Amino acid sequence: MLKVNNIIFSYDKEDVGPPVLNGIDFTVEPGEHISVIGESGSGKSTLLKLIYGEFDLTEGEIFWKDTEILGPKYNLVVGYEFMKYVAQEFDLMPYITVEENIGKHLSNFFPEEKKERVQELLEVVELQDFAKTKVKTLSGGQKQRVALARALAKQPEIILLDEPFSHIDNFQKQSLRRSVFNYLKYKNIACIVATHDREDVLGHADKMIVLHDTRIIANKSPQELYKNPEMPLTASFFGEFNLINDEIIYAHQLQIVEESDLKVAVHHNYFKGHYYLIEGHTEDDIIFFENQTALQKNSKVYLKILILQ
Repeated sequence: MLKVNNIIFSYDKEDVGPPVLNGIDFTVEPGEHISVIGESGSGKSTLLKLIYGEFDLTEGEIFWKDTEILGPKYNLVVGYEFMKYVAQEFDLMPYITVEENIGKHLSNFFPEEKKERVQELLEVVELQDFAKTKVKTLSGGQKQRVALARALAKQPEIILLDEPFSHIDNFQKQSLRRSVFNYLKYKNIACIVATHDREDVLGHADKMIVLHDTRIIANKSPQELYKNPEMPLTASFFGEFNLINDEIIYAHQLQIVEESDLKVAVHHNYFKGHYYLIEGHTEDDIIFFENQTALQKNSKVYLKILILQ
C-alpha cells in the first residue's frame, strides 16, 4: 500500500511562500488505479514527483509498504526499484531501436525471457511494427508509448503516469488506453495518473482525487463524484453543466417539455456527433442542454430537470 501522510510541500526553500500542496493525505492499494485531476498549476505533477522521491517534503511522510520514500537529501539516485515514473519528458535513448529501449534494463542472462517480455510490451503499447525502428525517427506519440513500455519492463509494483496519452493521436488513444490500463490491472500494478483528460478516468479509475487550492477537495469513485460533484470544478471534468438555483445540473439532465418554469431562447447549436449541445438564454443567464436535433435560432423552449440515475 502507498501511504501519503499529511504532506506539505513548497518550492520556496525558506518556506515563506504559500505551499504548492498542503495537508495531502490518501492511500493507494496494490493494483488500484487512482486518477489525480485539477486545474493547471494545481500540483498534479508535483505530487507525482514527491511520491517518486524527486523532491524533499516540507512536512509529512510517504511510504510504499514498509519503505519510506525519501528525496534527494537522502538518496544519491532518485527513485526506487519497485516504482516507475513516466514524465512528460520521455528521456529515451534516441540512437537505438524501440525494442532496445524497452529492454534496456532487462537482464541479458535470460535472452529468451527478455525477448518475450519486450514482445509482450510492444503489443501492450501497440508498437509491434516499429520494434526495429530507431527512436529518433519516431513521432512524439510513439516516443510516449516507448516510455510507457520501458517503465513496465521490470514490472514495477506501482507506476506514476503524468498525462500518459497527451501526445497520442486521437484515433489511437482509445485502444491504447484500454490496453495499458487493462494490463496494469491484470498484473496488479498500482497506478496514479495525473490527467486533464476525462477519458483517462472514466471506465478505468477506481478513485478520483481532485486537487484545488493546494488541497484535496474530493477523493471518491468517479461514479460518486459524477452523481454528486459538489463543486463546479469537479462537474466541469465530466462535461457541460449549469448552475440552476445554486444546484449543479448537467446539460444532459435538461429535457424539452411543453411547459415549465424554465424558459430559454435558443442562441446557438453545437454539433457533438450523436447529439447537439444547445446554448439557450434566459433573461439572466445562459443555459446549456442537449437535444437530438438542432433547434431554430431565437425559438423559445421549456426545459425540465431530470434526476440522475
